[in-house]
Order: sequence, then C-alpha cells, then structure tokens
Amino acid sequence: MIRQVEAVYECGSLRLLEPIRLEEGERVLVSIQSAPPPPSPETVNAILDRIAALPVPDPDDPCTGEDHDKVLYD
Repeated sequence: MIRQVEAVYECGSLRLLEPIRLEEGERVLVSIQSAPPPPSPETVNAILDRIAALPVPDPDDPCTGEDHDKVLYD
C-alpha cells in the first residue's frame, strides 16, 4: 500500500505531521520529495489592483459576458 504523509525535517530526523498505523519493527520504503512552498497570500490592495486592471467591456460589443446565461440557456 502506498500512502503519502507530510513530514518536517528537524535535527536530522523526519517528524511526521500525522499519525500512521504501522506494526512495531515494520520495514517501510521512504521516498523524499520536497513539497512546494505554500502560495503567498495576496494583500487586499494587490487584489483590488488586479480587479481595477480588468478591461471595461465596450457597450457596443455584442459578445460580452453580460448575457452569458441568456446566450447559453435561451
């Protein structure tokens, strides 16, 4: 059975971040893959800047997302 468990390397040992069920003395094969860093949270101002940078739809453009449901479901 293959199971992934996150661990932290501390003082020369791996510390598992969740309990696992193994028999005492059971041998296991360990593969090491570094986890990607968690995404950094965006600040509210950065999110608002991205929203402000979105293009404003042209009122004369017949192909905008405004009528999305009407186009798909009528």
